[in-house]
Amino acid sequence: MKYSDFRSDTVTKPSQAMRRAMAAAEVGDDVYQEDPSVNALEARASRLLGMEAALFVPTGTMANQIAILVHVDRGDEIFIHRDSHAYFYEAGAAAMWAGATFHVLDGDQGHFSEDTLAHSLRPPNIHHPRPRLVMLENTHNRAGGAAISLEKMQAVSDFARSQGLLVHLDGARLYNAAIALHQPLERLTEPVDSVSLCLSKGLGAPVGSLLAGSHAFIASARRYRKALGGGMRQAGVLAAAALVALEESPGLLHADHRRAKRLTQGLMAMNFQVIIPEVPTNMVLLQTRSASSLNLIERLKRRAVLASSMGPNLVRLVTHRDLDDDDVDRALDAFASIQP
Repeated sequence: MKYSDFRSDTVTKPSQAMRRAMAAAEVGDDVYQEDPSVNALEARASRLLGMEAALFVPTGTMANQIAILVHVDRGDEIFIHRDSHAYFYEAGAAAMWAGATFHVLDGDQGHFSEDTLAHSLRPPNIHHPRPRLVMLENTHNRAGGAAISLEKMQAVSDFARSQGLLVHLDGARLYNAAIALHQPLERLTEPVDSVSLCLSKGLGAPVGSLLAGSHAFIASARRYRKALGGGMRQAGVLAAAALVALEESPGLLHADHRRAKRLTQGLMAMNFQVIIPEVPTNMVLLQTRSASSLNLIERLKRRAVLASSMGPNLVRLVTHRDLDDDDVDRALDAFASIQP
């Protein structure tokens, strides 16, 4: 049976152009910084992201955790939205590796305000952890793919920096935000000290993420990448696919957003309760009523549509480059047969 897989944009397969680039990739030993394809990818990424330097790492989780390791000391305090990926989905890694503490904050659509951050700061005292890092996420996964405006990020960043705090942006789907907000990537990174960008989500590369920041930040990050087991050798085979993804995929994201909007409108017409961000992207998050999310997902699966659970009563569907309008039709037909 052919499934329409809306579980995540991580399920995409590399394009033929990516496969050709992988087969022909010029490679070397990246731990020695001698892989020309990786070096080209990192140089391209630093320019795109408006940062001095970049580092190719295996996963987005590793990118975020390396950023934490570089920015904080053991026992330091990290301010983060309670639904953020680094807090919710990264296996407690900040405590495991960096010995850091999370101070979780509330806020609408995955973003807390500068006032919320201000009220969370405690006065200097040996009884308190040292406040050190603010983590933002754009787009925000558990907020239904909400794109956070530059103005909102800038306001939090300006206050954070006035208090001597550093700012890291989990920009796993930052390209989706850039498309939705009509902003270039480098504008969205202006408020932050470091940023991660996933290559294997909406951009469709098979493996990898990028971490970017200052030259000093990346020098330290490279050491932590090695310590975490992320020092790869002839990684140019993967970097070659990522370079193709950076060229061919951003122009496809408009279609992903359009299909997500069409899916949202169709579900609302059937009286499903859809959670709609102020600036939506490629996700559709719906709240179930009588049935659990797992029950609804199983019923969709029987109709060849795959979705994912975000909680007992939350179902997520994600559009991506391997889905077309026919897949959206199939999903809407499946939902129509199980209307609430």
